[in-house]
Amino acid sequence: MMDNKDERYEVETILTDREDRYGKKPKKERKGLKYFAAGLAGALLGSAFMGAVAFTYLDGLDEKTISNDDGGIVQQVLNISDNAPTTVEAVAELVTPAVVGITTVEIQDGYWRQFEQTGVGSGVIVTSDGYILTNQHVVTDNPKSITVSLKDGRTFSGEKIWSDASLDLAIVKIEADNLPVARLGDSDQINVGELAVAIGNPLGLTFERTVTSGIISALNRSIMVGANNIAEDLIQTDASINSGNSGGPLLNKNGEVIGINTYKIDTGEGMGFAIPINIAKPIINQIVKTGEFQAVVMGVSCLDREIARYYGDSGIDLKKGILVMEVQPGSGASKAGLKPDDVILEVDGKEVNTMLKLREILYGKSSGQSVEVKYERSGVESTVQVELNATSLE
Repeated sequence: MMDNKDERYEVETILTDREDRYGKKPKKERKGLKYFAAGLAGALLGSAFMGAVAFTYLDGLDEKTISNDDGGIVQQVLNISDNAPTTVEAVAELVTPAVVGITTVEIQDGYWRQFEQTGVGSGVIVTSDGYILTNQHVVTDNPKSITVSLKDGRTFSGEKIWSDASLDLAIVKIEADNLPVARLGDSDQINVGELAVAIGNPLGLTFERTVTSGIISALNRSIMVGANNIAEDLIQTDASINSGNSGGPLLNKNGEVIGINTYKIDTGEGMGFAIPINIAKPIINQIVKTGEFQAVVMGVSCLDREIARYYGDSGIDLKKGILVMEVQPGSGASKAGLKPDDVILEVDGKEVNTMLKLREILYGKSSGQSVEVKYERSGVESTVQVELNATSLE
């Protein structure tokens, strides 16, 4: 998100507050991304795709309804056929109509009085009736107003439907129909070295829908983005991203969204990060179906291997799975007999090696449902059924 302050992040422990371009520091009360360090710029990336495309490409497209595993409709999208173009040029032409600009006005507390602060970021349309995926720090905690700008010149008032500062994701709704939408890909199926395309609004709407390309540089990166906040399991890319790109999509060669751009290391060359799209899919699906999202949890606090690196003096040596650090009394995990130092290996038959993967699986469930958890204790593997509920230590 680009506003009147440069956002900086630092992978190390020295953290500083965000400063605006005039040297002023806003009040330190935003959740999740409060303290941004010099070094890691919140390169709020922006972009989106799937919409109008050049006439010569239209024969390669058809409409398709995308559903998740439980049959819930996620979105109406344009489906790219096997013989459709897959170059950066084709991806850009296909997706840019679904990339939006998001202008947020927030009330800030000054020394003597309150004042309005305006910020600009990016977003991507994910349903034809106006649901838009972006970053939480783009829409802020308590926006006074949100304005969404489309490629065709129209602007709409937006409403924040849901946000999560720990994930740095948010969903905004505008009242419109027949909008171009971006098709969501599978972030579990991407590989290091494959093509990556970013679309967004770097440095504000003057440079709206800028397209940059590069490769997937690494997977499952975790970085420190606040005093007590680690962004987990990110996609690393060298596709150029800058302030204002936040909330825009990172795309694969088929024009599918594989991530939402959100961070950049400013002290290095070509080190940007995106949130894997798979964590957003069950959230979008539930909101489209019910109008809201309620997360469910097992009642455990865990560490994965990447996060354990930040606790190097703890003696944690995790080869696979996620390590249970704490179990909430009375939770489903506690009733099932899970204990600290257990290592969760699978949930409902799916390997779980990152905290983001655990959340992705659980976010597709409802309170009261149970999941099968395979875990290891003292070298012995066991399986239990764990009932899910809406609150926990996570």
